[in-house]
Amino acid sequence: MLLAVSVGNSHITFGGHEKGGWVRRWRIQTVHARTADEYLVVFRSLLDSAGIGSGRVRSAILSSVVPPLTATMADTVQQLTGLRPLLLTPGVDTGLRITTENPAEVGADLVANAVAAHERVHGSCVVVDFGTALSFTAVSSAGELRGVAIAPGLSASVDALARTTAQLPRIPLSPPPRAIGRNTVHSIQSGVVLGCVALVEGLIGRIRAELEPDARVIATGGQSPLIAPLLTEPAIVEPWLTLEGLRIVSQRTVA
Repeated sequence: MLLAVSVGNSHITFGGHEKGGWVRRWRIQTVHARTADEYLVVFRSLLDSAGIGSGRVRSAILSSVVPPLTATMADTVQQLTGLRPLLLTPGVDTGLRITTENPAEVGADLVANAVAAHERVHGSCVVVDFGTALSFTAVSSAGELRGVAIAPGLSASVDALARTTAQLPRIPLSPPPRAIGRNTVHSIQSGVVLGCVALVEGLIGRIRAELEPDARVIATGGQSPLIAPLLTEPAIVEPWLTLEGLRIVSQRTVA
C-alpha cells in the first residue's frame, strides 16, 4: 500500500492506495505546534480505526507547503511505517515541465494538482484549488505548468472581514438566496460567496485567453463542492486531487 500525505496550511490530507483504488482518505486540521510523536498518535489511530495496519504500507510520498512541518511529518511517516517518504521537491520528475520564471517557487500541492489534472483530462486545464488560498494553476495540453494565480481563500476573506470591521460578524459560508442581500448575513454571503464565483469565472476566462480556449476546469480543495455548482459552466470536482497527484508521481518515480 502507498501512503500519500499532503501538508497544507489549514489541513493535512492523507490516504492509503493499493490495488488500483484508495482504501481510505482523511482530512485533519494542521496544528503547527504538534510534534512528530503527537501526529503519530493521530495517524495510527485513524489507520487502526479503518483496519489498516501500518505494516501494509510499502511506500510513502509527502508534499508540504508548511516548511516548519515538513521534517515533522517526514519523521511521523518514518516512525509509523519504517519508511522515509519520497518528498515532492523541484528535483523530483513529475512528468510535467514547469515553465514559470522560478519553478522552485511553485507549491508542491499545486504541482501534484497539475499532475493529476493533466492525467485526468489528457489536455489543457485550469486547476482551481479552494484552500486557505484560492489558486489557479494553468496547465497546457503539452503538459507544461505555465503559471499560477493566487487570491485570498473564502475562509480567509470571511475571517479578515470579521477581524477588521466593528459590526460585521463571522458568517457561515453558503450561497445567499439572491445577490442583493436584505440582511447582514445574506449581504456578506453575497459579497464573499457570489463574489468568489465571479472572481473564479473572470480569472478562468483570462487564463484561457492566454493558455488555450478549450482548457477544462478542475476544482479541488475543501470548499470546491460549495463553489463549483454555482459556476456557469461545468467543472470537474475532485476534492482529493492532491493525493491523486502524489500517487501518480510515486508511480512514475518507481517506474
